[in-house]
Amino acid sequence: MENHNLNILDEVNKGATMGMDAISYVSEKVKDDNFKQVLDTEYNKYKDIYNRVNDLYSNYSSKEPHETSAMTKMMTWYGIQMKTITDDTTSKLSELLMQGTNMGIIEGRRLLNENNNIAPDVHNILNDFVVMQEDSVETLKKYL
Repeated sequence: MENHNLNILDEVNKGATMGMDAISYVSEKVKDDNFKQVLDTEYNKYKDIYNRVNDLYSNYSSKEPHETSAMTKMMTWYGIQMKTITDDTTSKLSELLMQGTNMGIIEGRRLLNENNNIAPDVHNILNDFVVMQEDSVETLKKYL
C-alpha cells in the first residue's frame, strides 16, 4: 500500500513539475498580458500541488520525491520551441499547454480509478491535482 502511495505522489510531483516547466517555457513567448497573468496563476497552482506533495512525501519515505529528468525537461523545451517556430500566437501556446494538461488529466484519472486503496491524504492530493488540471483546460480554452 505504501508503495502505491509513493508511486502516486511521485507521479503527481512529476506532473506538477512538468506543468511548471511547460508554463515557464511558454511564458517566454507570450505577448498577451492577460494570458501572461493566467499563466502566472496556473503556474502557482502547480507550485502549490508540488509543495503539498513535498510536504506529504515525508510521511511515506525518508527520500525526496522523484523529479523529472534533465532529458525530459530538455525534450519539453525543445518540443515547445519546434512547435512554435512558425506560430507563437496566444492560440497556439494555449493549445500546446492544453495538450500537455490533457495528458496529465488522463493519467491522473487512470490513477484515481485504478487505486481505490490509497491513503486518504494521497487520494486527496491526486484528486485535487486532476481537478486543478481540468479547471486549467477550461481556462485555456478561452485563449484558443
